[in-house]
Amino acid sequence: MPFAEIARFLVRGLKARFRDQKCEFDVIRRHVGPGDLVCDVGANKGSFVWWLSRWCRDGRVIAFEPQPAFAARLAAVCRSLKLENVTVEAKAVHSRSGAQDLFVPAGHSPGASLTQKAVEATSFTTLSVPVVALDDYFAESDKVALLKIDVEGAELGVLQGAERILRQHAPLLVFECENRHLAPGHVGDVFAWLETLGYRGSFICRDQLLPLSEFDADVHQRQHGEWFWKSRGYCNNFVFAVA
Repeated sequence: MPFAEIARFLVRGLKARFRDQKCEFDVIRRHVGPGDLVCDVGANKGSFVWWLSRWCRDGRVIAFEPQPAFAARLAAVCRSLKLENVTVEAKAVHSRSGAQDLFVPAGHSPGASLTQKAVEATSFTTLSVPVVALDDYFAESDKVALLKIDVEGAELGVLQGAERILRQHAPLLVFECENRHLAPGHVGDVFAWLETLGYRGSFICRDQLLPLSEFDADVHQRQHGEWFWKSRGYCNNFVFAVA
């Protein structure tokens, strides 16, 4: 693995930890520890993986990334850095195991989704990828402490495929969720389903963790302007835990 590739991986992780997603990382750091089993669904280029590997030493980090090139690159970096507690699975995660089409936007592969309507690019490629439900992947004795989820509109499917895990082990959930990826559905559908399992939510706004009761999709996910999801007040990151 070229040094430049490893350097990019580490710099990406540092930017995520101390700048772009500092609040999410702070929440995770308080929750996980040595020996824990954690799961990164939609690992992409691995911004969370290095930190999870460090914090969960002597435990396990399972990173799911359905894009074959990204998964292979992440696995190679982990081998080079000797992150021996990390397993990279070149699979998507959803409600049922099998195979599904993955829609990959041309020139913007981080926006890949199992849901075509969530892909906003006019040009995209379609890949058939293996898909696994987390309840099938993990044994009942596997106590999952954290699910970090970034799946561009497939959040509810991922969570429904992990219902046994959620009921049995109540892992912390840190995930992205946006109305623009769910229409005609709504982020409230995801929140309501989690609440039936005893979860209570918060959302991240301007680097602060706020109670979900203060979240208003019409305000915090206002779809105005060409790049509305990059505006300072746009909020798409959520933290749910069992009360």
